[in-house]
Amino acid sequence: MLCRPSYLFVAAYAFLSGVAAYGFNEPSSPNFVVILSDDMGFSDLGCYGGEIHTPNLDALAANGLRFTQFYNTARCCPTRASLLTGLYPHQTGVGHMMEDKGVPGYRGNLNNSCTTLAEMLKPAGYRSYATGKWHVTRHASADGPKHNWPCQRGFDRYYGTIHGAGSFFDPSSLVRDNTMISPFADPEYTPDTYYYTDAISDHAVRFIREHRTEEPNRPFLLYVAYTAAHWPMHALPEDIAKYDGRYDSGYDPIRKARYEKAVSLGIIDPSEPLPTGVGNWDKVDNKEWESACMEVYAAMVDRMDQGIGNVIGELKRSGCFENTVVMYMQDNGGCAEGTGRTGNKSHPNILRPDAPTLPAMKPTDFATAGSTPSQTRDGFPVRMGPKVMPGGEDTYVAYGQGWANVSNTPLREYKHWVHEGGISTPLIVHWPQGISQRGELRRQPSHLIDIAATLVDLGKATYPGDSIPLEGKSLVPAFSDRAIEREAIYWEHEGNRAVRRGDWKLVAKHKGPWELYDLSKDRTERNDLAKTNPEMVAELTKLYEAYAARTSVAPWPIARD
Repeated sequence: MLCRPSYLFVAAYAFLSGVAAYGFNEPSSPNFVVILSDDMGFSDLGCYGGEIHTPNLDALAANGLRFTQFYNTARCCPTRASLLTGLYPHQTGVGHMMEDKGVPGYRGNLNNSCTTLAEMLKPAGYRSYATGKWHVTRHASADGPKHNWPCQRGFDRYYGTIHGAGSFFDPSSLVRDNTMISPFADPEYTPDTYYYTDAISDHAVRFIREHRTEEPNRPFLLYVAYTAAHWPMHALPEDIAKYDGRYDSGYDPIRKARYEKAVSLGIIDPSEPLPTGVGNWDKVDNKEWESACMEVYAAMVDRMDQGIGNVIGELKRSGCFENTVVMYMQDNGGCAEGTGRTGNKSHPNILRPDAPTLPAMKPTDFATAGSTPSQTRDGFPVRMGPKVMPGGEDTYVAYGQGWANVSNTPLREYKHWVHEGGISTPLIVHWPQGISQRGELRRQPSHLIDIAATLVDLGKATYPGDSIPLEGKSLVPAFSDRAIEREAIYWEHEGNRAVRRGDWKLVAKHKGPWELYDLSKDRTERNDLAKTNPEMVAELTKLYEAYAARTSVAPWPIARD
């Protein structure tokens, strides 16, 4: 039975076959749990410097590995496309968001030239499950095309949202397998309070439990894609209460504490000073509201960690924990978008009315389509603006630039940009049976395109020859702190562009000049060396231009045919 391996056999196999070349025991067919969170910054987790309560992720880090220079693509849809396929996002057709811009790299749909993790692993005997945010197709309606929904892209079971952001209490485009459902007319899942983060975790637990019963001799892949902590700031009262008053002192004390903790953990080089922060707390008009935004954000992360703890608990109950590779990462840096921070005509800056002012929705009705609903299910208007305290289901507020700067401590910029604050993510890798090191850091530059190559490597899968060749490299050598051999890592998003080769990074904002940084000495990108090292700028520019031509990157904004 795969979930209860013979440890004597594994040890003998490792000894006899000499697989200690990488410095770890290589069990046969491990399970994979790949966890992705949404719109979180580099320093939010406790094990990366944060004050938010994340004991379950911290435990995985303490008993596994933490990567300090792991990257995403700076935005939700491209990251998901890259993670699922091992390709750069433009190669999959998802170079931007979910709209068809009329050119190959920006169709808003996974194309047929790429292969998903589930499709890669299926021929190797894996069952695959997915819960949470999909967001790699522009077809998210109940009656629209479903060829790019999870079950048509290799996954055997799915529960989650095809669309991107939305209410945590009543998410739109909610789907079980291939059927769109209402969370309030679902006989299979009837919690006392529906909260999407819990639903994602609970269905991940369910899929592990059902796999143990139905397919005990087959390995599995479980992809868990949380929407926490993407706006709106929605959380449960008991979680918000844990952080009451925690952020009343403002941005700078939290940034300073995070920086000092990250230095003590070895995440940040102590020779790098903490840059000046963004936002002046003394000039914040509504400090109670501003601190509440971060309290709710922290509560959202806290609840996600609780759910990850439940998933880990089910792995242990199933007997699969020791031979499961758990990976945790984030889809972009902290989000400085101002969504919901001012009122508008559809969502005025108003106090909550005493009674519903709009017709109630039926339990069987699907939630309002799109990211921003106009009302709650019981008829209260959804409200925005600095008079609206975040957290409840009738609110829609983002936490703003000041707190996003805190989330990205000490790095520069945010989601959308390809400076370090926009593309840097924690990567935690935990695999008791395969990685003997505990609590160590890995500093090899790597990217979520590497996840697919790693799973193919460890799962002994054969990557299909008729797909675009994998761009990523297996992380297995890094597990024993060996180098990952590669030419460079590349980025493009909305005209923001970058290339990293070794410690050198060339980066530019849209329409801006190239900047050059030596990240071995300047991870916070303070000292631009472009003018003093034009030869390196020329070399890396040539690499970037070849990448852009090869992977269907187009000039931004996209000019439609």
